[in-house]
Amino acid sequence: MARSALYQQVASELRRAIYSGDYGPGAQLPTEEELRQRHGVSRNTVRLAVAELVNEGLVTRAPRRGTIVRERRALLMHPQRELETQPTGEPREAFAFAVSQEGREPSQDIEVVTILPTEDIASRLELGDGDLALVRRRLRYVDGQPYNTNDSYYPAHLVRDSEIARPGDITRGANRVLEELGHAQVRVVDDIWARMPNQTEVDRLQLELGTPVVVYVRVGYDRDDTPVRVAVSVLPADKHLIRYELDIR
Repeated sequence: MARSALYQQVASELRRAIYSGDYGPGAQLPTEEELRQRHGVSRNTVRLAVAELVNEGLVTRAPRRGTIVRERRALLMHPQRELETQPTGEPREAFAFAVSQEGREPSQDIEVVTILPTEDIASRLELGDGDLALVRRRLRYVDGQPYNTNDSYYPAHLVRDSEIARPGDITRGANRVLEELGHAQVRVVDDIWARMPNQTEVDRLQLELGTPVVVYVRVGYDRDDTPVRVAVSVLPADKHLIRYELDIR
């Protein structure tokens, strides 16, 4: 049997054990020597098999601890609910509400900057040459771990005197502030695609080797069909599940 088939077979058996729960999150896989003897293969074959699992984001190598199964508890996101009033009746930032509903602790670092936007952002906001955008850059955490980034861009003239222009957390959410400014979002357009992260994203999100990200861009329009917000989220694929619910009755 070819060496490639051997390491894939070992990887497949380990993968099956992880998904079945035989090796749960935080569990240590058998050592290279134990796997070599168990499967009757060479040490190099074992290393290739484990490397495949590392690339898939299932395990990570920890100094002095060996190969550890990663936590795969994905955050469930419902994009269609972002503009809805929360079930409690209280306005609340959508990400914080979603995380809290799972019994987990949300937090975020916020930076607010006025910029000359890139061509892509300017086009989505329908800004003219030289028009400025205000961006709220957020690194969002769940239980103290970096989970995703969310950069929300607004026409600078629209929000410069509002809470959106200040770096503090907006408990009721920036969408509610836009509504109070007379620019409630009544239509949104989503673009979603996957790619590998750049080095900045790897560092900020503390991504494991081989972890892809989902880029999720939402453009919000007011009642005059004017774009008032472009939100760009970068979501590590192993930490997020995006669920859309459509009523087709």
